[in-house]
Amino acid sequence: MKITSVRPWLIKSSASYWGEFLFVEILTDEGVSGWGEITTTTFVANRALCVMTRQISKIIEGDDPAHIERIWHKIFRNFTYMGSRGAAVECVSAIDIALWDIRGKVLGQPIYELLGGPVRNDILLYTHPDQRKFTSNAAVAQEIRDIVASGHTALKFDPFPQQGPKGADGSAREQSEGYLDGSMNRKDEREAAELTALIRETAGPDVEILIDAHGRFDVPTAIRLCRTLEEAGDIDWFEEPVPPESFNALKQVRDKVNAAISWGERGHTKWDFVPILEGKLADYIMPDVTWTGGITELKKISAMCEAYYVPVSPHDAAGPINVVAGAQVMMTVPNFYRLETSEWNLSKYDHLIDKPLDNSNGSLKLNKAPGLGIEMNRDYLEANAIEIS
Repeated sequence: MKITSVRPWLIKSSASYWGEFLFVEILTDEGVSGWGEITTTTFVANRALCVMTRQISKIIEGDDPAHIERIWHKIFRNFTYMGSRGAAVECVSAIDIALWDIRGKVLGQPIYELLGGPVRNDILLYTHPDQRKFTSNAAVAQEIRDIVASGHTALKFDPFPQQGPKGADGSAREQSEGYLDGSMNRKDEREAAELTALIRETAGPDVEILIDAHGRFDVPTAIRLCRTLEEAGDIDWFEEPVPPESFNALKQVRDKVNAAISWGERGHTKWDFVPILEGKLADYIMPDVTWTGGITELKKISAMCEAYYVPVSPHDAAGPINVVAGAQVMMTVPNFYRLETSEWNLSKYDHLIDKPLDNSNGSLKLNKAPGLGIEMNRDYLEANAIEIS
């Protein structure tokens, strides 16, 4: 069997928070195809990745899709001189997932059987409330009650208002999703604490409350905010308190707070996780299978974490392949905590795939179908494809 082409599928979909998904299909000369996913958080990045994927296709056409490890390194090393992290490794991730999908289909086995077999029956989840519904305290409480009623026992949210540059009167002139000056004013801090307290009160003492700071605070602000939320809501982790570029900043925060630290969605490949583990900088590691190097790399990172007795909790902010690929690996990982899903109701993916995902009672049940266990709805993809020249 030989690879004949790699095709990116940029798709419009209401199931995506950003309005689109980026899937990748690998085609072979024997008619077996495999699916992967990249989906990033920006329109520009998704389009750039489409172009990159088409170019990468040229260097692996004719290769045996069973040679997954070899192909991984072949692609990765092609970007050595321009920087092999970021976009390059995200392309590697999607292709790697698709190759594992093909391998499972050829051998008639789900991917987790090829990775050593299951150590559990299903995959425990944590999920997100839809914060667009947070229009009042009553609306917040209803959303949290719905999550608890669905059987989920852990949830994550970002309680901090997005802040942009300040005008002369102190108001934000524009919104910013990333780090600018790293600060947070006292009013917004108080509102974040009030929201966290309300969610803790509604969820009850047995639900784990996870806080996502999205890597956008400076050191003193991150410390202050974490301490405030520890007091307000008995939080179970504080995720990405500072931007990912400085491990020293992460250590400063870790040394000054009591909450567990979670890190890793912006970690690319096993090499990025070495200083985190060696420096004891995080209590939970959360790689994203579509961004950190695919199934091959997620399995290796998980084994590294196992040696340090650090639990793994894969990040997910995208489509059904992201969810299922992470779950396939976690079926085989002893030091697994939970898998992230973007919402508690996964029926939003039904139009994209051949069979609904079963996340009843707060855990994902993988079927025994070969490969990833799902097939994409090609009719929907073709009807909603975004053409990239």
